[in-house]
Amino acid sequence: MMTRKEQRQSLGRLGERLVRDGLLREDHLRLALERQQQSGGSLGDILVSMGFMSSADIKPYLEQGTGFPFVDISEEEIDRDLVARIPKDTVLLKMALPFREVSGRILVAMADPLDIGTIDEYRATFNKPIEPCLALGADLNEAIKRSYDAREKVRNLITEIGFSNEADNEPIDDLIDQSNDAPIVKLVNSLVGGAIASGASDIHLEPQENGIRVRYRIDGVMYEQMTLPHSHLAACVSRLKIMSGLDIAERRRPQDGRFSTRDDSGREFDIRMSLMPTVYGEKACMRLLEKANSMASIERIGFFPDQRAMFERFIKRPHGLILVTGPTGSGKSTTLYAGLQSINDSSKNINTIEDPVEYRLNGINQMQVNAKIGVTFAAGLRTLVRQDPDVILVGEIRDRDTAETAIQAALTGHLVLSTLHTNDAPGAVVRLQNMGVEPFLISSAIVGVVGQRLMRSLCPACREEYYPSIDMALTIGLPIIDGKTPKCARAVGCKRCGGRGTKGRSGVMEILPITDSIRDMVLQGCTGQEITIQAVSEGMLTMKEAAIQKALALSVSLEEIIRVFAQEE
Repeated sequence: MMTRKEQRQSLGRLGERLVRDGLLREDHLRLALERQQQSGGSLGDILVSMGFMSSADIKPYLEQGTGFPFVDISEEEIDRDLVARIPKDTVLLKMALPFREVSGRILVAMADPLDIGTIDEYRATFNKPIEPCLALGADLNEAIKRSYDAREKVRNLITEIGFSNEADNEPIDDLIDQSNDAPIVKLVNSLVGGAIASGASDIHLEPQENGIRVRYRIDGVMYEQMTLPHSHLAACVSRLKIMSGLDIAERRRPQDGRFSTRDDSGREFDIRMSLMPTVYGEKACMRLLEKANSMASIERIGFFPDQRAMFERFIKRPHGLILVTGPTGSGKSTTLYAGLQSINDSSKNINTIEDPVEYRLNGINQMQVNAKIGVTFAAGLRTLVRQDPDVILVGEIRDRDTAETAIQAALTGHLVLSTLHTNDAPGAVVRLQNMGVEPFLISSAIVGVVGQRLMRSLCPACREEYYPSIDMALTIGLPIIDGKTPKCARAVGCKRCGGRGTKGRSGVMEILPITDSIRDMVLQGCTGQEITIQAVSEGMLTMKEAAIQKALALSVSLEEIIRVFAQEE
């Protein structure tokens, strides 16, 4: 058996062997090593998570490098009776999951199969020999979450709650008592914990006529999780109000609040709470935001290399206005934050005005919009200009006042970044004109515009390659050569992706630099379509074309392109 030192040396040569054997490109290895330097973790985990390798391809190399059998735990049927013998906290801490018994030996999937202490502890617990197997860390996390299914906990908790709180006029003291009752506390915690474990961005508790529908938004799409008894609505909502610091007695008006929580692995999350009265009771919507390690870098948000280089040139300008456009939930703020992070250093004074402040950024001065006391985007921006800024981020340009203030700041030596709700990059120019901003100010201030959407990425473990029909290729706009369509991939669904066939999202972008010809067209008041035609003739890759390139790279499905772009077409 290899020692730890021998194992590290062997794994250190893993990337070299994969490149030598033609299974990995050198540029992909370089990106994976950069990720490893930034966030740590094993190279094998990183290569699989970035989609550069499959578990099947990397398996023999990991087995050779460690001397232990490799197991794809995401595809294993896990013995729940074995799992029940080990507390979840222990399994997460040690990253060691017992999953099967074979011939009197307990097979344990481990991130570090040389952890003798854990092997001894499990041997004592089961009173049987332990056979350690190597597993990828990301797969282990998913398997652990799957094994300790939050929905099972919720079903058990529902039976513990023995009170009814249907009436709208129930005494406040009774509601407080019920909301602090242990089963209700566990139920609410399980709903939040289940959403975090599923990678959800939002939780919806929706009162219906015959129950409470619980849905999670995962990778931009809503998935129904379970239905709770309607009798538990008031207590659940009251518990959420207490956690968010809201008025428990107010049931007729919308309320907004926030609270923080931690998951089993210690990650801390901000939860933004929104409550809205409906005909069947108060509906709760929660937005989940991880406080740390949640900011994507420019390299990871979806830019192609030439697009990334252009965006980096934009944000390194000393002054000017940079806009990111797209509908709600298209990742605009993430792109701006990634840009800020890349230029954030002690030599710059970077300030933001946001509604709300979603992520706390070290070294950056962030201001929250508060309309009740007159702190609007326009008013806050005027304050920021007097704070000797180098860079200003305005969360959103919503009106003429904010637009003109942002443009004036850009024209007076500041770099200003902001967002607009438009369908594409050229539409940003037209939107500013419709707000009443003079064309000569727009053409003088804007450096460039990014238009973007988010698309669900295919799960690399189960995607299926195929050749689409001619009709599908013509519908999407795929190239057809000699009557043959190109190879694409589609979603299948496996345990690793929860049966959805997709895992995570990536941006598709178009970048419009304001060239001399585009600047002249803005001054002439040309339409967004005319600007698009000119930009494409100058080499701009549209969002639809970017999506097609990602489909040809087998990272998104054709169905996803239709879902994202069909409505606009």
